[in-house]
Amino acid sequence: MHTIPVIILSGFLGSGKTTLLLRLLAEAEERGLRPAVLMNELGKLDMDGHMLRQRSPGLTLEKLLDGCICCDKKEEVAASLLLLAARQPDVVLIELTGVANPEEVADCLTEPALRGTLTLQRIVTVLDAEHVREYNSIFASDRELVHTLRRQMEVADRILVNKCDLVPAAEQAKIEKTIRKQNSAAPIRFTTQSRYEEPFLHDIPAYSRQHQSALPAFRVLSGSGASHRRHHSHLPESNQPAAEVQTRSFSRLQTITLPQSGKLDRGQLERFLKQRPTSLLRAKGYVSLRDQPGVWLVQWAGKRLYWEPSNYEGDTYLVLIGTGLDAGALRSEWTQLAGRP
Repeated sequence: MHTIPVIILSGFLGSGKTTLLLRLLAEAEERGLRPAVLMNELGKLDMDGHMLRQRSPGLTLEKLLDGCICCDKKEEVAASLLLLAARQPDVVLIELTGVANPEEVADCLTEPALRGTLTLQRIVTVLDAEHVREYNSIFASDRELVHTLRRQMEVADRILVNKCDLVPAAEQAKIEKTIRKQNSAAPIRFTTQSRYEEPFLHDIPAYSRQHQSALPAFRVLSGSGASHRRHHSHLPESNQPAAEVQTRSFSRLQTITLPQSGKLDRGQLERFLKQRPTSLLRAKGYVSLRDQPGVWLVQWAGKRLYWEPSNYEGDTYLVLIGTGLDAGALRSEWTQLAGRP
């Protein structure tokens, strides 16, 4: 019986998982493969899904928003994977949130409803070369998160140490030693912008060309059916105003979504993010700027800021992910920056 192979993409916030996913989609297109994607985001807004639709308009995609796929969304994972399998792709790519344990998601593939339909091909973990050795000390007081980050390395079948252009060559040997304490067998590749040399999908047969599906290509699943079984699940805080959403995990991680009203000054936005070098781990969103036309994709990852023009046409916003964030102070400062009434 033919089963659809599944590749799980794991790694901490800002390591380069989405960039790797885009490269895998390009490789699939080159090989004539028909991929399907399950993506998970901690926030309520579908940012990465827009990026994928922009790059791959016909992509078969399921989204799980507003929670972690390995805990809050565990009951929805099997349903989402069945929907993807019904489209009969050649391969399913699952991109996890930065705080997900890939082991728990792999366990979902053993659910009775999925047996004989999907099979785990490999787990790929992406690490941020600039910061991976710091995480144990940064999150020393958060045992569950440290355990998750270690498991991301331990269970990987392949490890990409990304952003190697940002660290000296001598640091790579130290990183490899750190990885080998957790995983003695997985091949390690040192990359920049998640660019790899050996093909990832060379062992995936092009099965779906003989079994095309007429089902629609894109859906987004949000948080209404979330399970309450969790180890670091992300719980909405009901006392937050409707315009600004905050979630807090069992770990110290928080997610805050800030809507944009007026246009922003680019320099002020950069300072807004850089003022929190230790508490702000990740930021991403679509913003409009005073001195430049259109909407810009902005990403803060590894204490670095990246800008990219976008054709996004929805409401603009910024999502912050971090530890010990003062939501009230952030909202007040953001209101001043974005020119809200």
